[in-house]
Amino acid sequence: MEVDGKESDRANLFGEAPDSAEKALFRIGEVSRLTGTKSFVLRYWETEFPALQPVKSPSGHRLYRREDIETVFEIKRLLYEQGFTIAGARRYLAERKDGTPAESSEDDSTLTGGSRTLEALSANNQRLLLTLREELSHVLTLLKGR
Repeated sequence: MEVDGKESDRANLFGEAPDSAEKALFRIGEVSRLTGTKSFVLRYWETEFPALQPVKSPSGHRLYRREDIETVFEIKRLLYEQGFTIAGARRYLAERKDGTPAESSEDDSTLTGGSRTLEALSANNQRLLLTLREELSHVLTLLKGR
């Protein structure tokens, strides 16, 4: 089953195998397959996101809980769909965990993308691209006049 991070896919995610409904812990390879994320990426995200802390078995294997898997989906959504940076996604998750509003009142002139929604980021990017286009058009006009 290919998982693209949608809610409907998550609802059926753990119903794949007969024993997965009772399963509480998943190894990194299973999480990699379930989320469509490479194992080395999951290990890296563990170092970057305090919210993602799988437990370790006595033999040292990473064991992900269901909430860890949901966190992986959330990180993946923030990074790949909404265009957050690692630092921005980390801040977003920390704000959400602390109970502070995920939507901040950041000035639109900042381009950090930390807590803004995709729509606000897209609108800001559109304004930036239009401004850049106008400036490049002026430069082209100046160059043609020489």
